[in-house]
Amino acid sequence: MKRQLPGRGNFWVQRRGDFSMENARPEQRPQQQSMQTSPEKTGWRRIDARQMVKIVVYGLLLINFGHYIINDITIAAHTAHSGWTLVDWTTAFATTLDEAAWFLLLFLLELETYLLDDAAFTRGRVMVMHGLRLLCYLVIGHTVFAYAEYLLDLNSATEYAGAALCDFVEQGISFARNLDYRTLDPTNCLSLAQGDVLYQFSQGQAITDAAGMQVEWELAWIDLFEVVVWLLIMAMIEIMVRLQEKRITHGRRLGVARSVKAVLYLLLWSAAAYWAYRGHWLFAWDEALWILGFIAIDGNLSEWREEIDEDTAAGAASDASAA
Repeated sequence: MKRQLPGRGNFWVQRRGDFSMENARPEQRPQQQSMQTSPEKTGWRRIDARQMVKIVVYGLLLINFGHYIINDITIAAHTAHSGWTLVDWTTAFATTLDEAAWFLLLFLLELETYLLDDAAFTRGRVMVMHGLRLLCYLVIGHTVFAYAEYLLDLNSATEYAGAALCDFVEQGISFARNLDYRTLDPTNCLSLAQGDVLYQFSQGQAITDAAGMQVEWELAWIDLFEVVVWLLIMAMIEIMVRLQEKRITHGRRLGVARSVKAVLYLLLWSAAAYWAYRGHWLFAWDEALWILGFIAIDGNLSEWREEIDEDTAAGAASDASAA
């Protein structure tokens, strides 16, 4: 199915007065448009085999999403206390909120770059989509805040030199290492820690040894690294979408956005390798699925560019024959 000229999101162009029926090409005028009840004018694009593969990928991501919810609940059970504020709770479930926001962004990109035809982009729908996109970015911004705050929490961890882990059993806190939390008791406190230096963090609700603290720092940095890289990828995609809405399919800006995005994907593959190194195979698998999901969006953009080029060529041929 070909998108209508002058391109996607065309109501913005019409609102600015850049498009009128007087200067439209014949195929753009109402009497020449396919106004019949054609299946191609329903506003929705058909789902082919390639799109089915994407649906499978998105389905697997939803399954992983359930794991992240359970993981946040499990950790919160060890770190929550009566003094927590609303910000503390949203911080504890930052990963869950972040995943939900990215799912919505992915859905919006699917609508904008493939599923919806130009005819479906009414003013009201586009305003709703922009509002939802803004909401998603606010949630992801909260994730950046939460991860940065956790780094500050680690930086202010209390160090105990020469202390025994069993001295902290009565505090009802948990020993943490590599995302594994265990409530201290008189038995496990004898074997969990290595060395004689301990660090208490997460508002005093968790404790670890020197090796565990090193891992906590690594995990905190990789979390922040990932969300920033994903935001940069989204920025590149947004640039590409806006350029293609203006029917720009070639040029330096588009080429730079695509090149930067390729480098960012490589950085995310390195993050997936780190998760695998730390034994978090599900996180590595999830990272790979998200990368594949956004590469699929890139496929939508590529197909869209091809359609724009075909429409442009067809319009030029029509103008030449009319002349």
